Amino acid sequence: MSHTVNNFLNFVQNISMKKLIFLFIFSLILLSCARVGSPVGGSKDTIPPKVISSNIDTSRVNVPRDIKELRIDFDEYITLKEINKNLIISPPLKKMTKVLPSGMANKYLLIKWDDTLQANTTYNFNFGNSIVDNNEGNALRYYNFAFSTGDKIDDLYISGDLKSLIGDQDKNTEESNLVVGLYQDKDSMDYRQKPYYITKADPDGYFELNYLSPGNYRIVAFEDTNSNSVYDAGKEKIGFLKDKVVLDKSISDLKINLYPSRKARKYVEMKENPGGILMTFEGNPEKVKVLSLNEKLQDYKVTQLPKSDSINIWFDAKKQNVGIANSENLKFSYDDGVKQDTVSVFYRYNAKNEMTVSNAKGNLLAPNQDFVITSNYFIDKIQPEKWSLVSDSIKQEFTASVSEKNPFEIHIKSNFKEGKKYSLTVPKETVSSFYDTLIKSYRFDFEADKTENYGTLVLTIQNAPAEKFWLQLLAENGSVSYSRYGKESQQTFSSLKPGKYKLRILVDNNENGIWDSADFATLEFAEDVFVLDKTVEIRPLWEIRETWNLKTADATVPAAEPSTPATVPSTLNPPKKP
Repeated sequence: MSHTVNNFLNFVQNISMKKLIFLFIFSLILLSCARVGSPVGGSKDTIPPKVISSNIDTSRVNVPRDIKELRIDFDEYITLKEINKNLIISPPLKKMTKVLPSGMANKYLLIKWDDTLQANTTYNFNFGNSIVDNNEGNALRYYNFAFSTGDKIDDLYISGDLKSLIGDQDKNTEESNLVVGLYQDKDSMDYRQKPYYITKADPDGYFELNYLSPGNYRIVAFEDTNSNSVYDAGKEKIGFLKDKVVLDKSISDLKINLYPSRKARKYVEMKENPGGILMTFEGNPEKVKVLSLNEKLQDYKVTQLPKSDSINIWFDAKKQNVGIANSENLKFSYDDGVKQDTVSVFYRYNAKNEMTVSNAKGNLLAPNQDFVITSNYFIDKIQPEKWSLVSDSIKQEFTASVSEKNPFEIHIKSNFKEGKKYSLTVPKETVSSFYDTLIKSYRFDFEADKTENYGTLVLTIQNAPAEKFWLQLLAENGSVSYSRYGKESQQTFSSLKPGKYKLRILVDNNENGIWDSADFATLEFAEDVFVLDKTVEIRPLWEIRETWNLKTADATVPAAEPSTPATVPSTLNPPKKP
């Protein structure tokens, strides 16, 4: 009996031992297959990855020119965040073949290229904030790796700040992609190529160009919206110095202002538009002469607002049987003062097109303002004697006229009383364009708002520009809320909507009626800009008095010259922005 019991106990023990061994092996397999991830529990990791080694000698000098890769090892798993946008290599390598890690995390970073490196040249790999740990996403901030194919690493640098005086509406500064580059000063330079040295500015506009060799350079800053490291004229903001930079010692605190860049004058397209055809250009042509080259289209009108990029060709498609049954290829010649050419468009009349008018500025009319209606057609003739303006069932006297500055607007003047409601009736066929008229009547209901809902700004400008200028009040989103053109140094803005405004002056230095942006091709700066260094708050019933001395204003010079740059001892790691 006891022998049988002992045999049974031994059998059970053998089975248990086998199970334990099986469970242990299975657990090891699970652990080895586990994905790299965040640990459970414990305090949050806030330490960025640490570089522990690289394939290039620690002295980083006399690196062979035929080396084709850079490998950097880290103390933990890393991933690369937006590496294509963040990685900047100076001088640029044209034939990049591989960047790792890609997708999966890894403990090393690998970059491969096909280029043969230049002799006696310092290369700088600026990774920005793209290297992050896999667990918490802690970034190795502003990491640079430099090495030289010569016997020393170049250690000069340029640091400074970028500032945009002409802001973009609804654009987050942190989303901007500001870069600064240096081109070697040569007899022929191709600015359509990447700069010889290039770096990104941080969201505040601070930049550092490190590991520079002595020489003569042209410096340029631009908003690299498409992340191609090349300045795109007419599409990206630009800042530059007219004089070359003689780099024989480091330069600190360089100030560069960025401005919208000037578009080259050119024809863009033609397309069908209510009332005819819209022809668009770039570069603000002074006056475009347009002629029809079509037998059927002989009766037409061409309109263009001064220096506008839009040219309207108006005609009666039905009367001249143009594009009614089928699309027709219409040809036109143009002369924009720079180029003469012939262009064409396939035109098909849109039966839904009609002349309309609308309320331009809402149903609350600010005190001492005209009531304005706008049309989608050029306004050639109005018959206000057939209109009616009524308040409390009583007809009101008024006058109406087409705006001299904008022939798509009609201004209605009357003795509008605060708090009163008005109704303006515009019967059909009383507003006409060259070949069209209103086909239905319109009624506009609005109220004259009270003065107590608005504020006043009295501005005194000291050392005002000698030329005419635009004085602008900008809303918090950067849009222009109020604007005036003239030379008066004392200006009063009444009936201002309450809110916070920035004040800006755009100087029409050449008094050509438009504010001219920067032209990098000819090294022509933008016209002068002044921005008041504080916000003006308008409150209901308040009269704000402000004095603005332009001699001490924050703005003015389109791009600062490094006349007497501050210098510090040359080091491999210049002082970073705090």
